[in-house]
Amino acid sequence: MRTEVVIIGAGPAGLLLSQILNRAGVSTVVLEKHSREHVLSRIRAGVLEWGSVETLRGAGVGRRMDVEGSMHEGVSLGFANEGFRIDFTARCGRAVMVYGQTEITKDLYEAQDALGATIVHEAMDVAIEEMAGQAIVSYTTGRTRQRVTANYIAGCDGFHGVSRRSIPADRRTEFERVYPFGWLGVLCETPPAAPELIYANHPRGFALASMRGPMLSRYYLQVPAGTDPAEWSDAAFFDELRRRLPHKVAIRLVAGPSVEKSVAPLRSFVTEPMRYCRLFLAGDAAHIVPPTGAKGLNLAIADVVYLAEALIAQLRDGDRRALDAYSDRALARVWRAIRFSWWMTTMLHRFPDQTPFDQRIQEAELDAVATSEAAQTVLAENYTGLPY
Repeated sequence: MRTEVVIIGAGPAGLLLSQILNRAGVSTVVLEKHSREHVLSRIRAGVLEWGSVETLRGAGVGRRMDVEGSMHEGVSLGFANEGFRIDFTARCGRAVMVYGQTEITKDLYEAQDALGATIVHEAMDVAIEEMAGQAIVSYTTGRTRQRVTANYIAGCDGFHGVSRRSIPADRRTEFERVYPFGWLGVLCETPPAAPELIYANHPRGFALASMRGPMLSRYYLQVPAGTDPAEWSDAAFFDELRRRLPHKVAIRLVAGPSVEKSVAPLRSFVTEPMRYCRLFLAGDAAHIVPPTGAKGLNLAIADVVYLAEALIAQLRDGDRRALDAYSDRALARVWRAIRFSWWMTTMLHRFPDQTPFDQRIQEAELDAVATSEAAQTVLAENYTGLPY
């Protein structure tokens, strides 16, 4: 096949990039190693910055989000079993939208089908054969080896994908911090404990009360790294969750049987640069953030905004300035999000070597946020999304 941009990975980043490019008249081929059913079965978070909301609308995939998504104009932080709310609209004039990543992926698939976009599922053994003079990617379907020749390659295939690993090791620098804990997450068909997200610091560990809809709740507990979710019964999970949440929320908590239960590890990771020859990285292929700041999906969308703009300028107008600046532009935003996620993570979680002094410092930090409009404004600006 011959196309202008070959995109590796049919997650939200790859599909959104294909959607924006095709609407601008740029041809794409998307390669995905899993089936469509598998991609749509993955349950992920869905707190959208306002810039992400506007980007999805602009790409023609915002109709269902606007009907079914939940607008949140604030968030609550808790410590010592008490809590306080940060009003986003009062502090920065923006809000966030809670809309599941799986639903975004469904919307993107429908939009891609309507455009007649080319998406190859179960493309196995994807290999980047050339990315200097031209871009060539090969893959296997069944017993047949196929090849795609393109102008550029967009690596949107996640942390474990082939794209980042195709850049020579001596041409990339990687930064990583692995946290000594994870999030045990439970999805249950019960009404949420609160109308907005609640992040709670507690001497026993972090907790988060979230939601996916009016009758679908998502809750998290900090657990040691390597925890097997099967070790936790539903009853034990909700008992511990009540201990860690603010009292006023805990007494309203409706427990229910878990629909899904898993443990997500926490890490910060960045690779530099996000470009090598004709290969451009976007999303988790280039960076990972702890989920504490709700930045993972939003960073991927920001990357796509920058990359789509740059590719359209080059392929349609012959202007390569934005393409040459892509990596530096994206990384500047990535590192600010990494810092925010690190700050939220260190302020809210209990570390293995944490002392009573450290706990008091965390509580003092939270108290400073609770009593300072300036501190709340900084948090609100970062949480609802820095400008593109």
